[in-house]
Amino acid sequence: MNSIPTPSVILLDIEGTTLPVSFVHKVLFPYARKALPDLIRDRANDPAVIAALAETKKLSPDREPLDQLMAWMDEDAKVGPLKALQGIAWADGYASGALIADLFPDVPPALRAWSDAGLTLAVYSSGSAPAQRLIYTHTTDGDLTSLFSAFLDLEMGGKKDAESYRRILSKMDWKASDVLFVSDVVAELDAATTAGLRTCQMVRPEDGTVAGTVHPVAHSMKEVADLFSLPEPVGKAQ
Repeated sequence: MNSIPTPSVILLDIEGTTLPVSFVHKVLFPYARKALPDLIRDRANDPAVIAALAETKKLSPDREPLDQLMAWMDEDAKVGPLKALQGIAWADGYASGALIADLFPDVPPALRAWSDAGLTLAVYSSGSAPAQRLIYTHTTDGDLTSLFSAFLDLEMGGKKDAESYRRILSKMDWKASDVLFVSDVVAELDAATTAGLRTCQMVRPEDGTVAGTVHPVAHSMKEVADLFSLPEPVGKAQ
């Protein structure tokens, strides 16, 4: 039997893969919701805020911008101006120490081991690239951003669209068969497979993820390492 080559690129989802879903929905989103009214008032002259509010008004001309932003949050809508304003609110929260990302404990040792071994690490998430950087800058294990080569967001396209992964391959000059995409969402993995990437579904018991039957399944980064012959994480692990 021919041995399967070890991936040289690890492309990671965030929510449900490296970070508990609860952090996003029970910490980040409520923080932004509470902060948004004051942010809009206190930064009325900030060009980024002005641009986000103008775009909100353009998308929903018959509604007050703040009301529309709150409605989008209720819907968990992936809308540019909302993402921009949430990012500003989160940046303030991280800077003040009110927010800190509590990654799954098996994640930092794996990231460090894979980076030390010369593997390329990157993120592809529906959250904006700046928001991704904030998460990995302010973790309970310190600043991990230097371990990553790229932070990719919805500018690449929707995560359930195979063309998005082809666009990433082209942008990063990666060969599809060298890339392992790890996510908790089967539809994202299906799209990545269509584009030729290798895949692994992360099934976190804490998040109640349901395992699919098509993609390899792991419950921790150590299991990802075991499945794909990656360097073993050293340190905290589950």
